[in-house]
Amino acid sequence: MMKKSFIALLAALMLAPALRADRGMWLPALIGTRIKDMRSKGFRLSAEDIYSVNKASLKDAVVLFNGGCTGELVSGEGLLLTNHHCGYGAIQSHSSVRHDYLTDGFWAMNRSEELPNPGLYVSFLVRMEDVTAQVLDGVRDDLPEARRDSLIRFNAARVADAAVRGTDCRADVEPFFYGNQYFLFVYRNYTDVRLVAAPPSSIGKFGGDTDNWMWPRHTGDFSLFRIYADRENRPAKFSRENVPYRPARYFPVSTKGIREGDFTMIYGFPGNTQQYVTADAVAYVVERSDPMKIDLRTRRLEIISAAQEADAATRIRYAAKHASIAN
Repeated sequence: MMKKSFIALLAALMLAPALRADRGMWLPALIGTRIKDMRSKGFRLSAEDIYSVNKASLKDAVVLFNGGCTGELVSGEGLLLTNHHCGYGAIQSHSSVRHDYLTDGFWAMNRSEELPNPGLYVSFLVRMEDVTAQVLDGVRDDLPEARRDSLIRFNAARVADAAVRGTDCRADVEPFFYGNQYFLFVYRNYTDVRLVAAPPSSIGKFGGDTDNWMWPRHTGDFSLFRIYADRENRPAKFSRENVPYRPARYFPVSTKGIREGDFTMIYGFPGNTQQYVTADAVAYVVERSDPMKIDLRTRRLEIISAAQEADAATRIRYAAKHASIAN
């Protein structure tokens, strides 16, 4: 749903037999502070099974998909599951009036039919680290705001550069709690990501963007991709010589079903959170900001929709832009 994901978080919803939930959002590297409570509610793994830099863990099966969505590895051969609306732009890029994969869906019958997507990438979280002291080095309460912001940006860039120098990784330093804490995130990007399957939009976008923000949902909001790597399993540009990526960890798909009271959790990349905003900020969003955005975006959608209805090629060409605005 979010167009830009800045932070890798663990959001867990623990369902006890009495249906009481402990809602919260926690950083994977700090999940050890919650693990005792999680295990008391039925969780069977350890904190190291969720996040570890020394062994394969769940973090190695969860990816940041194209900078704005979450994806999960579901096979030992790089098969990746994400939302239909997250893969929508890639599905559109391969669609035409003759081969309308948005309307009809797509399914590769073999590896040779999987479709490459220039510019699409997935990011694996390699590690994360609290770097608050380094980022706030030299920052004093009496500094002018502009100078403070400039120094923080300089320090953060220096920390990120040092973390990935001489590697094939990239790094981001992100603020938490309105700049009171900073974390370094080191990622490894894979850019040969091919479309494997997508349902028709009548399934993948059933209910439109109204249902996209509701729970429970009644839509098949999924698409399948496969990550490819070189023969040493390293990131590589698209090549027919590349082979399916071999993940350190993936999620086996179970057909056993669930029972009431089972422990559940969500592990992924939310866009951002605003838990501590003031009442005045909430009032501004509800009464001024959102109504204005809704009005402007509705006008844009009306213009685009009219053009799409008049021409099939235009409908396909603007499908992802329309979906992004509506989302």
